[in-house]
Amino acid sequence: MRIALAVEYAGGAFCGFQSQSSRCGVQDALEDAIGEIAGHPIGVVAAGRTDAGVHAVSQIVHFDTEAARPMTAWVRGVNAHLPPTAAVLWAHPVPPEFHARFAATQRHYTYLLLNRAERPGLMAGRAGWYHHPLDVAAMQIAFAMLIGTHDFSSFRAAECQAKSPVKTLAHAHVAREGHLVRFELSANAFLHHMVRNIVGALVTVGSGKAAPSWMGELLAAQDRTRGPATFAPDGLYFCGADYDARFALPPTRREAMVQ
Repeated sequence: MRIALAVEYAGGAFCGFQSQSSRCGVQDALEDAIGEIAGHPIGVVAAGRTDAGVHAVSQIVHFDTEAARPMTAWVRGVNAHLPPTAAVLWAHPVPPEFHARFAATQRHYTYLLLNRAERPGLMAGRAGWYHHPLDVAAMQIAFAMLIGTHDFSSFRAAECQAKSPVKTLAHAHVAREGHLVRFELSANAFLHHMVRNIVGALVTVGSGKAAPSWMGELLAAQDRTRGPATFAPDGLYFCGADYDARFALPPTRREAMVQ
């Protein structure tokens, strides 16, 4: 039997999603907790691998098991064995052709940036920070240049293992919510550090250090060395993935909120 789960977690408590030899990944915590309920070793596959410090409000994973358990056991039972910084939101049986990674048609990320002179206190680790005022209108003009199918090499980490830098960005929006600036991105797939590098470039534009047209020039250059430093992971949230309706999954996308 194949089971799909939606999971939320605070990224600062883990060394990223992927399993590590030190067992510090979200994957390690999930596999251990699910294994306790299944009664046998478990391997999980995720819609998107997040880096250390990156959060998720709706990470979609799947695992296979021969253990017959009620769906509530894969939620409340697993949660009883997870650390307090991670929780399963729902469990749903899926057919063998469902794959959390390869069946996903879109992935969604949000970056929350605190834009005020004072550094974060209550939001420390849960939002990025930039202390000078940002021009959101200029950032949106620049952001729109990235929509479509492009070679995103200028926003790709050197250690990225993706076979191709060509991705399709379907949605790119930035808006101010008081002291918070919210960046939203949806694409068929993302490169390693792609969102954080895009946010860094947008902040360069928003701070007046570059014109909005520079974003188009950076995209066309296909050269990571032309871009700014990778932005902090603190404000990045994996918000979910989309799947074909035939899988009849519960909601797979949630909004990132910081209070």
